[in-house]
Amino acid sequence: MVKKDSLIKGTIILAAAALVARFLGIFQRIPLDYMTDSSGGGYFTVANNIYLMLLIVATGGIPSAISKMVSERYAQGRPDDAKRIYKAALLFGSITGVVITVLLLVFAPFYATHIAENPGADLAVRAIAPALLFFPIIAMMRGYFQGRQLMAAGGISQIIEQILRVITAVGLAYIVLAWGWGQSWIAAAATFGSVFGSVGAFCVMLFYARKLRRHDALEKAAAPAAETKSTSRAARAPLSFKTIYKEMFRISVPIVITSMTVQFIYFFDTSLFMKLTHGYYNAVDARQTLDWLGLKAQALAGIPPILAIALSQSMIPVISAAYSVRNMPEVERQASLVMRIVVFTGVPVALIMTIAATSINGLLFANTGGSLAIAALTAGTIFQITMMTSNTVLTSMNKPHMPMRHALIGIVVKVVTSLALAPFMGVYGLILSSTICFMTIAALNFRAIRKEISLSILGRRWAGYAITIMAASGAGWLIDYVCRHYIGGIPAKLTFLISCIAAGGISFGLYVALLVLLRVVKAEDVRQFPGPLRKLLNPLMRVASRS
Repeated sequence: MVKKDSLIKGTIILAAAALVARFLGIFQRIPLDYMTDSSGGGYFTVANNIYLMLLIVATGGIPSAISKMVSERYAQGRPDDAKRIYKAALLFGSITGVVITVLLLVFAPFYATHIAENPGADLAVRAIAPALLFFPIIAMMRGYFQGRQLMAAGGISQIIEQILRVITAVGLAYIVLAWGWGQSWIAAAATFGSVFGSVGAFCVMLFYARKLRRHDALEKAAAPAAETKSTSRAARAPLSFKTIYKEMFRISVPIVITSMTVQFIYFFDTSLFMKLTHGYYNAVDARQTLDWLGLKAQALAGIPPILAIALSQSMIPVISAAYSVRNMPEVERQASLVMRIVVFTGVPVALIMTIAATSINGLLFANTGGSLAIAALTAGTIFQITMMTSNTVLTSMNKPHMPMRHALIGIVVKVVTSLALAPFMGVYGLILSSTICFMTIAALNFRAIRKEISLSILGRRWAGYAITIMAASGAGWLIDYVCRHYIGGIPAKLTFLISCIAAGGISFGLYVALLVLLRVVKAEDVRQFPGPLRKLLNPLMRVASRS
């Protein structure tokens, strides 16, 4: 029996999968940091970011559009139309996969030499290109499953993809290193791991597709005769692919532009880093800083938004279904719930990683170089999280053009501020411009949302929340500083590990306690949380209620 997943359960599945995938992705970069010098790390960063950028352009909006279209058709009792949409999406994914792969293989030398000014990166770019043959199809299948509120398929395929990618990438890079082929080939071997990951993810999606087909066949056989006749009439007049693509692109083009914002920023920063910071760094320092930015900072900064990404994926079918039947109280309740969860979980993760950036960097990588860049980029994800979640709220409410316009405004702000700040501040100018971009888009999104519904996030509890954040962050920073400066006589890695555990534990414990004691979290909030989180908070809630 195939069971649907609720918003909370779907979010947990996607968040857990994304968290595992993100840590596996970081695990891949740790040995690469030891195997590559600043040039090799730069080659990998350039190739990985253009690959991710093209992947979003090819697939970023279509899965969300499929999820929305499919969930609405099932809510309206039109399953055959939903399956027709799925077929059209698979055809589109197959064609775009071939086209994008060929273009990347052909134009890799031009991009690496004349745009990124990293000629040795062309091998890595070409090595990662074949992965794009499978990922567009995988993305279409994930969108369909999410529209059916079946999140496990996408989550498991994501984990399998990352496991295979990490194993093959690290293994191939080590072999090439042992053969002494040089930094360009090491980076190419590392990026080629994505090809194996895509094959593994595709196999998982095929398994779940077959499982879902059997489930649908059993449901159809058990359906009443009247329903079967109605379905047969609908099947004789299926949606044309032209109609499907028209609706799909109408929904997906705004989503593509919206969803590409973060990856465009990473792509922009790494592709034009050498050009924009030419007057600030010399050639050696520029390559080293680019290595830190791509291999360390961008990888670690991807952790805090994981929950927001999972929420964005799982909330689309739920809110879209409610909005399609104009159940506005449910839309308001779900949107407020998702924003509240983001505030309670995503923001503290970003702050804890910011204050412990040096210890995290020293623990994971070969040295602590780039720690300040990691802290600065991670701090900015607070606004990235709110931007991403508010984007999806608007998209789910049939207003995809609003976040698209806001994203375009934010991208213009990013480009202008980067041109103004990078020549004088280097990498920190690029990071600051990204934060300004996120803040701009988030502010515009919230203004648009409040014209449609009343969001109830924290109400008058913001003062208590601010006190909680400041106290937990301050305590964590102090513990981290003391551990790094006053613990001696043991290996440096062990010192960094102790510092991470102590700072994270103290910050998290104080954060949870103050949320309850200052009544930032209420009993009705706790009742909506997942089971493990309820068990953690219920004893504190009883203490607070007695006091």
